[in-house]
Amino acid sequence: MGKPLGTTGEFFRRRDEWRKHPMLTNQFRHAFPGLGIAVVAFSIYCVGEFAYNKMSAPSHSTSSVAASHSH
Repeated sequence: MGKPLGTTGEFFRRRDEWRKHPMLTNQFRHAFPGLGIAVVAFSIYCVGEFAYNKMSAPSHSTSSVAASHSH
């Protein structure tokens, strides 16, 4: 790897070990467990609902709507 650490290098290595503690790293990834799966599931639901609404939408005919609303 490199030169062996002297007494000063070992001193600073031990002082900096706290920075790599699991409680201090990767907190955003584990802050909301299940959020990623929920976002994917909700996205699939929205796409499916949009596709269903497009396929099952009634045809637009303005003449029958206008005739039924006339006085």
